[in-house]
Amino acid sequence: MAKPHRSPQRSSIDRGTLAIATLIYGGWLAATTWHAVIPTPLLVLIGAWLIAWHGSLQHETIHGHPTHIAAIDRAIGFVPLSLWLPYSLYYRSHIAHHGSAEITNPHEDPESRYVARRGGAAWLAARIQSTLPGHMLAGPPIVLARFLNSEIRRAFSEPVQVIRDWLPHLAAVAVLLVWLDHVGLSLGRYILTFVYPGMALTMLRSFAEHRARIDTPGRAASVERGGLFGLLFLNNNLHAAHHERPGLSWHKLPAYHRHHRARLIREGAVLYAGYGEIVRRFALRSHDSPLHPAFERPVE
Repeated sequence: MAKPHRSPQRSSIDRGTLAIATLIYGGWLAATTWHAVIPTPLLVLIGAWLIAWHGSLQHETIHGHPTHIAAIDRAIGFVPLSLWLPYSLYYRSHIAHHGSAEITNPHEDPESRYVARRGGAAWLAARIQSTLPGHMLAGPPIVLARFLNSEIRRAFSEPVQVIRDWLPHLAAVAVLLVWLDHVGLSLGRYILTFVYPGMALTMLRSFAEHRARIDTPGRAASVERGGLFGLLFLNNNLHAAHHERPGLSWHKLPAYHRHHRARLIREGAVLYAGYGEIVRRFALRSHDSPLHPAFERPVE
């Protein structure tokens, strides 16, 4: 297994990330415990925030925070609040994403949303997800369908590894389901008020964080004024800086981005003023062609 990108300050404890982890897990326990007295619209907002925030926390643990001790960091990120994604799979996929020879190339990057050819289900899904509403609203079921299809095929090619990935995950999911039953929150309502909106909110971040280019190394984007979303995404909106220094803790990324902004622009990093700009530009218009430019046929 590839090793995570870790901060050189291995002996220090990242108290900021520990505080975020405490807020997430404490908030989840509180929200699920008192779900019956929370109005549904408010519960959706709380649930979406917590699931998306937890995804951001998992991302930090993959990169060696908050303790720089792999076993502890993985234990902090392991809890499957979103139910569907085993932590070990996310871990391997994300490390491979950072180590890919050509980020965004669907043959090189496991987290690419681009496709290598026109036509077929993958092309249709990519077209649907090319606008922001399509990505956020249709993205969760598309991601789940693609993921389950991949896992079914993997079960035949590497069954032992699939069992190793899924047994701990399913055991943890079972514990969560016992808790949800204890507090009277049905699985269906949990999915509708926590999981689905949380996945949709996460997809606001992932929508424009990469742009396929074959003539420049700058394939990562930066949303410079993240505002409240900067806290939600733990500054992963400054994605070009994150790709350059993946082991840098989330609260140090803004200073790094400011210091290296001019160079990142020269190297082709895509810049957005804020998420408002992304909404205005891509509410009705595609972010990019779903076909990766490396697979465009040359004009004869």
